[in-house]
Amino acid sequence: MNYEGHSEEVAARPPDVSTRGMFINTARNFPEGAVLNLKFLLSLSGVEIQTRCEVRYCLKGVGIGVEFVGISPEAVEDIEFEIELCAKQAKANKRS
Repeated sequence: MNYEGHSEEVAARPPDVSTRGMFINTARNFPEGAVLNLKFLLSLSGVEIQTRCEVRYCLKGVGIGVEFVGISPEAVEDIEFEIELCAKQAKANKRS
């Protein structure tokens, strides 16, 4: 995640990701409306997503909710596939 020349590595879990945006756990505070350059790896499929995003809300000391801006159709498909994989994995874990 890059913002005004600063970069930070953060971990995000699949339930926190959708095709429209994600929640990012970070202690840093960002103003609402801040535009970030975001790069993240989908944990199950291993696909790297790069997009810009806009901060929609900030929970001080907890994290930020961002909406993807100008995300490619391919990246949206990759995220949809990741969500499907996560749902299938959760279902399989409930059966065991």
